[in-house]
Formats: sequence, structure tokens, C-alpha cells
Amino acid sequence: MSGLRQQKAFEDIRRTGKKLVDKISAEVKQAKIDDDARFLKSWLDNPLKTGAVSPSSKALAKKMASYVDPSLAGPVIELGPGTGPVTDALIARGVTEDRLVLIEFNPEFCVLLKKRYPRATIIEGDAYALGRTLKDQLEAPAAALVSSLPLFTRPEKLRLALLREAFALMRPGAPFIQFTYAAVSPMPKKAGGFDSHVSPRVWLNLPPACVWVYRQNQS
Repeated sequence: MSGLRQQKAFEDIRRTGKKLVDKISAEVKQAKIDDDARFLKSWLDNPLKTGAVSPSSKALAKKMASYVDPSLAGPVIELGPGTGPVTDALIARGVTEDRLVLIEFNPEFCVLLKKRYPRATIIEGDAYALGRTLKDQLEAPAAALVSSLPLFTRPEKLRLALLREAFALMRPGAPFIQFTYAAVSPMPKKAGGFDSHVSPRVWLNLPPACVWVYRQNQS
């Protein structure tokens, strides 16, 4: 092949590759727009249950997933997965899809989640009635629980009941991971019975958020 023909062949390959990248980028961008629109609609329909007007950013989702140890045995429970940004981060972290148990109240989001994560367990139900919603669903104690619920829309008593139910379903020392836009802990620390840790604020999320991790006292 002459130098001219070789150069033309390389140019054809480059143009084809660029078209493919542009197509994929456009599809990814459209998917992000679609997810934002779904989330906004859900918030407009029921702001107290959705709690946010857009999905968690990749930075916040990655921070939440960083507190999950994928080497620990057992399912990983996610509360309020929405369109799946934290789910994606958990999978990227090394949690296999078939270990994920996703509890979502919005039926439209459940349909979407079943398409995106066909090997995960998708449950349409009430995350605040965790024991009843997960009855007969877990084959082993959970390795972690990751929550995107808008906890501050619920009274302290109900938040603490959720935490205690979660601890009862998890292996000893397993983390309950929760993000919040607020400056204080979503779980009132005065209640006792658990240790807590808070991450630095994730400024790349809008609005900026931080992640709280709770573990049941073992003493």
C-alpha cells in the first residue's frame, strides 16, 4: 500500500471512530437528560418522598460506594436508588450486580432499574418498613446498606427505627451509609447505640452534600 493510500485509510478509520464516539457521547448525554427529567417529574409528583430534584452526581455516588467493602460476603441493600447513579458506583466498586437488593417506591423507576440491572433484586416497596419489605428476600446478613432517602422529611423516631431495622438485617459492624445536604447528622446521635463518621463535603455535587456512615455499637 502506497503512503497516500495508507494515509487515506487511516483518515477513513479516524472519521469512522469519531462518528462512533460522537454517537455514543450523544446517547450518554441523552440518557443523562432523560434521567434528570424522570427525577424532576418524580420530585414534582411527591417532593417529600423523592427529596431531590436530580440524581446524585458521580462524585457523591463514588463517595458513598467507597464505604462498602466488596470483599465482605452478603447482599448490599440500596434504599431509594432512583435511576441508578449510586448503583452504578457500587458495581464499579466491585459489588456484583446479583448481590444488589434495590428498594424503590416509584414504580416507573422500578421498571427502569429492572432493565438496567436485570441480575439485581428490585423491590417496589416502602424502605421505612424495611423488615416487612425485605421479608424472605435476604439469604444472608447484608454486608452494607446504602441510602439515598430524604431522611429529614421524616421524624426522628422513624429515622431511628429505620436504622435499628437495618442493623438487625446486617452483619455485625456493617455500615449504614446515608448522604445529606444538611450540616448535621440525619440520625440523631443523642439516641446512642451506634458510632458515626462523616465525610468531607462533596463540592462537586449540587447542592454540595456529605456522607454519614453509621455502625452499631458492638459492646
